[in-house]
Amino acid sequence: MTDLYYDIHGSGPVLLIIPGGAGHPMGLGPLTEALADRFTVVVLDPLGLAHGRLGSPVDDQRVEDWSDGARRVLDGVLADGDTAFVVGTSAGAIVALDLLARHPERLRHVIAHEPPCVGVLPDGRRQRAMFREVVDTYRTAGLRAAAARMTAGLTDQPGQVAAASLTGQPLTREEELGNPLALSLAHVILPFTSHDTDLTALGSAPLTLAAGTDSRGHLLYRTAEFVARRTGAAFAEFPGGHLGAAQHPDAFAERLVGVVGFGEHGHDRSPTASA
Repeated sequence: MTDLYYDIHGSGPVLLIIPGGAGHPMGLGPLTEALADRFTVVVLDPLGLAHGRLGSPVDDQRVEDWSDGARRVLDGVLADGDTAFVVGTSAGAIVALDLLARHPERLRHVIAHEPPCVGVLPDGRRQRAMFREVVDTYRTAGLRAAAARMTAGLTDQPGQVAAASLTGQPLTREEELGNPLALSLAHVILPFTSHDTDLTALGSAPLTLAAGTDSRGHLLYRTAEFVARRTGAAFAEFPGGHLGAAQHPDAFAERLVGVVGFGEHGHDRSPTASA
């Protein structure tokens, strides 16, 4: 990730948002608005999809490249010695964990919302294979079929997907390049879920693993709980499900503010924060 693409809204301490999927911040506008009166909200767009690059060629992505880009953005927006709050959702949560592992000196509190780092689970090999099946389904039968396969896998009901749902036509290359979800399936999901998240290397900044209330009993809720237990990090439920940040932006924002210990008028209540 050579070029840096991001937007800045509001004022106050820096809060970096790392979107999921292919990194397109679509749907996160209302959440950004809900946070901008308390934070300088920096929304990362790793591939520049919202900055004129949708339709341009995309290679397979690497967690480390997104993480390095996020660090470079923080270096650019933070004053010397300052630190940032970070929230990553889905694939962006894996990036947030990698950022914490490799660049903790720039971080004040990290929230990783439903990271699909399923390789850490006791049944991680099976879950990684499920994501490979999702990608294979996308390549042979298109978006709708892949979404059905993924939904079944994320709800831990792989046997419940109907055979009729797994039929369809693959996208053309042109169609794929113009669709952020397709780009995620083609170039992000497999390398990110195959990434080895080193839980022992997570830095000293406060970490909260998060999952949606509507995701109880689902794969990524279980993953977030597992990472929290293994690392000794906090665990918090957020409104909605996997897409709660987009579907319940106001409630999600209020929960985020409470988790990081930030008051209504920008006063930090966190006992671990720097004076």
